[in-house]
Amino acid sequence: MAWAKSNTTKHTCGGPAFGRKTPGCPRCDELIGGAAPVQWAGSKRRQDDERRAAEIRAHFDGQRHRSGGCGPVCTFGDW
Repeated sequence: MAWAKSNTTKHTCGGPAFGRKTPGCPRCDELIGGAAPVQWAGSKRRQDDERRAAEIRAHFDGQRHRSGGCGPVCTFGDW
């Protein structure tokens, strides 16, 4: 696995405590100005899992598998 260096400005305040940003800290000033917070890999993976689960639910809710729709073998998601 390759590790990527963060492209965000570093905090000089030690990081926001309980979400409170420190004016004067370069990264806190960016966040106060509307910059997007760093998104960790775990939250991205969770969003991908939720999207995939919604696709599967939508597929199965919209079809009757035994009486048509997919045919004798459902190949949904086999790509």
